[in-house]
Amino acid sequence: QVQLLESGGGLVQAGGSLRLSCAASGRSFSNYAMGWFRQAPGKEREFVEAITSSGDRTYYVDSVKGRFTISRDNAKNTVYLQMNSLKSEDTAVYYCAATGQAGPKLLQARSYDYWGQGTQVTVSS
Repeated sequence: QVQLLESGGGLVQAGGSLRLSCAASGRSFSNYAMGWFRQAPGKEREFVEAITSSGDRTYYVDSVKGRFTISRDNAKNTVYLQMNSLKSEDTAVYYCAATGQAGPKLLQARSYDYWGQGTQVTVSS
């Protein structure tokens, strides 16, 4: 069992930055690939970024390319999402998730076994 707790969300103006953190507890964090997803009101949950268990490869959705960066610190059992140049369309609840899967399956929400409760990100224009 893995417990995930997100933090770092909030209200920010367009063009601003936020860094989300996701702290993991339970089974060995370094065995899991991690992903960030988001869900805006009335929309389906969307893949944002993912990182392999070792941190040697990342995946991202095109809409965040060059603006968001995922990273992890296995010594601290934490994964991060640095979000720069935020836009109003980035407004959503952001979730972190953990999976034992690898490769392109990391882009799919159904591949993930454990989820955090989410943190709200609101970008004002």
